[in-house]
This record gives sequence, structure tokens and C-alpha cells, in this order.
Amino acid sequence: MQTVDTIKPVELANASPAQEEHWTEVIEPRTNLFDLRLGEVWRYRDLVMLFVRRDFVSNYKQTILGPIWLFIQPLLTTITFYIIFSKVANLDTAGIPAFIFYLAGNTVWGYFSQSLTAVSTVFTTNSAMFSKVYFPRLTMPLSIVISNLVRFGIQFGLFLLVWVYYLVTESTIHPGWQIALTPLLVVLMGLLSLGLGMIFSALTTKYRDLAMLLTFGVQLALYATPVIYPLSKVPAKYLWLMLANPMSAIVETFRVGFLGPGMFSWLYLAYSAVSTLAILFIGVIVFNRVEKSFTDTV
Repeated sequence: MQTVDTIKPVELANASPAQEEHWTEVIEPRTNLFDLRLGEVWRYRDLVMLFVRRDFVSNYKQTILGPIWLFIQPLLTTITFYIIFSKVANLDTAGIPAFIFYLAGNTVWGYFSQSLTAVSTVFTTNSAMFSKVYFPRLTMPLSIVISNLVRFGIQFGLFLLVWVYYLVTESTIHPGWQIALTPLLVVLMGLLSLGLGMIFSALTTKYRDLAMLLTFGVQLALYATPVIYPLSKVPAKYLWLMLANPMSAIVETFRVGFLGPGMFSWLYLAYSAVSTLAILFIGVIVFNRVEKSFTDTV
């Protein structure tokens, strides 16, 4: 006959708190500004994927066309650019067919701008969830960038179909070896939008006007990025100003890789990469600092 071991009251009284309770999660205040707790974010990677699915489904759940909008949006924007800037304004596209030229720029810029705008409002749009449940707050902006990456993948597939058509029918399309840098360019766009978005999300907890200012600023930034014109057509005295924008080298490298003519420089791309990492580092620090007290201001 088996006997069941029991703990005597004396033993319970002498037991330490660590012996009485075993916690699976311990929440402690951050005392170090540079304590980013990236390991904690990795442990919650399943939650990130859950947020990604939620964002993608919620955007198209009650729409008639559903994910077809992912094809319609870049096509309508490209057609508009084609009519206004190519036919009416007669802007030079460096010998590249105007439609594929604008589609390439819109595909890249769309991912960056949508991710930046969505991340910038992460505190205000999710304040109810943040105030009730604990999880690493950094998982939320990460999930937004990844969900937009899924949208970018679909729109990039549309770009590839149009690109193959022009590659077969036009002799002016000359892909370069820079096409192999596409994964790097996508990573840089995602990290840049994540860093800038977290900086603005921290600021908008106190200054709501910045959200509207950012939306307007992103629209203006389109014209400060070589999306509707090639970088080679920018006057020399303004070229430095254009290259100060980290997205300029990314867009130009993407276009050179797939379409051919353009200005590619390792120096320009290295500047974009260093700027992106610096902005991301600042964004994570500011985001982590604000998340401790944002519920008092939102």
C-alpha cells in the first residue's frame, strides 16, 4: 500500500517564499534606460503572430473586395501618377517606361508609409488593451510592421507580374545585380518605419496634433523621395538634401536593381543603413521609457 507524503505544519511555517510559490512570469520595473528586454519579446513571439493575423483579418473582414484592395490601391495610385506626372507634367523617367517606373516607387513607398503611420498611433489605438493586460509593449509595433510586410509581399507579387511583362516586351528594362539587395532593402524599410513610428507614438501620447501632422508630413515626404522622378534628374545643388532622406537610397537602389538606369552608390546605401539603425535604437529607447507612464496621459 502506497503512502502519500504530507508536509507538516512546522515544515510549512519554516518554508521560504521561494519554496511556497513558483512564478512563471515576474514583472519588475525598469531601472535602466537601456534595458530593452528583447529576450522577453522573443518569448512572446506567438503573441506577435496573433496580432499579425488580427490586423490582417480585421482590415478586410467586412469589405466586399477583401484582399483584392491590396492590388487595387497601388494600381490606382500608379495610374494617377502616370496620367498626372507623365502625360500632363511630362516628367522624365530616365528612359524607363513610366508605368513600371511609378509602380516600383509606389510599391516601396507604400510599405514604408503605411507601417510608419500605423506604428505612430499604437499607444492611442491600443490604450484599452495596454491598461488591462501585461505583455511586452514592443510586440505591438513589431506586429504592425510584420503585418504590413505581408501586404507588401502581395503587392510586390503584382509588381513582379508587371515587371516580367515589360521585361519581355520592352528593351529599355535592364535588371542589375542590385536586385539581390532586395531583402536588405525590405528589412531597412521595415526597421526605419518601426523606429520613426515608435518615436512619434511616444510623442503623440501627449501631443495628439502630431498624429495629423505626421499624416500630412508623410504625404509631403513622398515628393522629397525619388518616387515620381529619378534621382539622376535632381539638380546637383539639391542632391545632398534628397540624399539626407534615408528612403532615397533605398527607393533608388530598388529601382536600379529591377529596371536598370539610375544612381547606385554603396556610400548612399550605407548612410541609409546607419541612419536606420540609429533611428531604431532611439525609437526603442523612447518607446520603452514612455510605455511606463503613457496611461496617465492617453
